[in-house]
Amino acid sequence: MPASVDSPVDTYPSPGTLDDVLGFELLESTAERCRGRFAVEKRVQQPFGLVHGGAYAAFAESLVSATTNLAVQDGGSYAVGQSNNTSFFRPATGGTVTGEGTPIHRGRTSWVWDVRFTDDQGRLCASSRVTVAVRPREP
Repeated sequence: MPASVDSPVDTYPSPGTLDDVLGFELLESTAERCRGRFAVEKRVQQPFGLVHGGAYAAFAESLVSATTNLAVQDGGSYAVGQSNNTSFFRPATGGTVTGEGTPIHRGRTSWVWDVRFTDDQGRLCASSRVTVAVRPREP
């Protein structure tokens, strides 16, 4: 599904939200894939200069929630994060972190995504498995 006027790609991040404060960017959002990035800056680092694990987890959930929401909104539903499991493999201390997500399950009431985070050299830094609840919008 290409980006529409109501697409999170066009309006993401909303000013003042966590995604905005942390500098998250959504670059691609379809039912088959999402992609985004953030700069490795002080605002996403822990005291030792590494990207904070919470930044990866927050970005994973933001990417897939926005993308799932876009995919289900025309059917009268909305999407919100339900579960997030993030693992860390290699520290990122500079440059940019890119996240790419692919759905492994697209059901009526939930979607499950795998998200891989890489540094500027394409090395795997972290991965997340995120479950997103799909709920009907109230009339």
